[in-house]
Amino acid sequence: MSPDPSMSGVVKRFRTMAILAGIMSLLLWFVDLPVAYLFDNESWKAKVAWIPFVHGWIYAVYVLTALQFASKVKWPVMKMLGLILAGTLPVASLIMERKVVSQYS
Repeated sequence: MSPDPSMSGVVKRFRTMAILAGIMSLLLWFVDLPVAYLFDNESWKAKVAWIPFVHGWIYAVYVLTALQFASKVKWPVMKMLGLILAGTLPVASLIMERKVVSQYS
């Protein structure tokens, strides 16, 4: 039996957004926040000011793709919420991406 092409697209979209959300979360936690709160350098702050803005948009799209994926595979609400919350921690979305890809690809 061949894989469901619509499922392949959902997994690819989720995978892309999980990786982007993970990268942006790492940048937010380990670049933007330290510069904003630990260093008194306005030049540095100006250079990283884009990070929270981009992270917010990436996370919003991540949530939509996570909802789409979870509804496609008929996950229960609590598991779906866990997938959404994984995008809030620096490495969790990357871990979930690996689990989803290994199980559904």
